Amino acid sequence: MSKLCMKERQAKRVKMNTQAKSRRAKLKATIMDKSLPIDERFAATQKLAEMPRNSSLVRQRNRCELTGRPRGFYRKFKLCRVKLRELGSFGQIPGLIKASW
Repeated sequence: MSKLCMKERQAKRVKMNTQAKSRRAKLKATIMDKSLPIDERFAATQKLAEMPRNSSLVRQRNRCELTGRPRGFYRKFKLCRVKLRELGSFGQIPGLIKASW
C-alpha cells in the first residue's frame, strides 16, 4: 500500500496534464516546424520551459488502482502483480486463469 500523498500527487499530475495537453502540443509543433524563424521557435521553447513540470506526460507513473503500488504494473488490468495474482486466484478477473503444467 502506497502513501496517500503519493496517490494524490499522481492525481494532481494527471489533472495538470489533461489541462495543459493541447497547449504543450501546440508549442512543441511550433518548436519542431523548421519553416518558422528561429526567434519564434526560441520563444516557443521558453514558453514550454516556463510551464509546470508536472503538466508533462512523462512525469506520470502507472500505479495499481487498488493499492497504488508503482512497480509490477500490468496495463491491461491496471493492477500490480500482487493484486492480479490474488484476484485471479479467487476467480474475480474474467478470462484469467492460473496456469499449471
